[in-house]
Amino acid sequence: MIDTPVLQIENLTVAYERHPAVHHISGAFHAGSLTAIAGPNGAGKSTLLKSIIGELRPSEGRIIHSLKRTDFGYLPQAADINRRFPISVLDTVLLGAWRAAGAFGRVTAEQLNAGRHALSAVGLEGFERRPIGSLSAGQFQRVLFARLLVQDAKVILLDEPFTAIDARTTRDLLDIVARWHGEGRTVIAVLHDFDQVRAHFPQTLLIARDLVGWGATADVMSPANLLRARAMAERWDEDSGVCEPAA
Repeated sequence: MIDTPVLQIENLTVAYERHPAVHHISGAFHAGSLTAIAGPNGAGKSTLLKSIIGELRPSEGRIIHSLKRTDFGYLPQAADINRRFPISVLDTVLLGAWRAAGAFGRVTAEQLNAGRHALSAVGLEGFERRPIGSLSAGQFQRVLFARLLVQDAKVILLDEPFTAIDARTTRDLLDIVARWHGEGRTVIAVLHDFDQVRAHFPQTLLIARDLVGWGATADVMSPANLLRARAMAERWDEDSGVCEPAA
């Protein structure tokens, strides 16, 4: 890992109707790092990820980077994706190339080959013409990882990428995450499975709306920190006063 911040977070608060979902978070993701964002349910993990990708605007603080939009690859939660849209597996994967091709550009032979190679890499060779609505949850998640392979982004953001999929698919996709890490890409993943965090992610950001810990997973995922995160989440009052901007 290169000890250079690729994304810096300064005093970040993200609120819904001025009630914070993420509260005064500060820290940095370093270039080439592999980081899990962990915490209890409702801790603000997905909110933080959506703020990084630019889907949500900070109420306070800022996210600092010099990256272009095309440098980011983003995989939202499965529940946020409409699988009823009539599109084939290969066309879905080739959406990873749209920034290079342009909205009205034609897919090149090179991009087409990249799409087929990506499908082979995720174990879906021969699925090119299938409609995405016919796939299992695990197969569809493989398609989305293939799309990220085609996109070839510097920073990859994954929101609960292993939820509701089978163990074999999880292992295969974790292998792809390890490959990205080995290539020097920065990978940030929201995860709820603490065993996966400990086994596969050397860095962890543990939050319960407020920051609990950020650093080496072995240090951050200590019993004391997990107990603290749980206590912070349980005592959070949804009816408490709004978060006022700092003077």
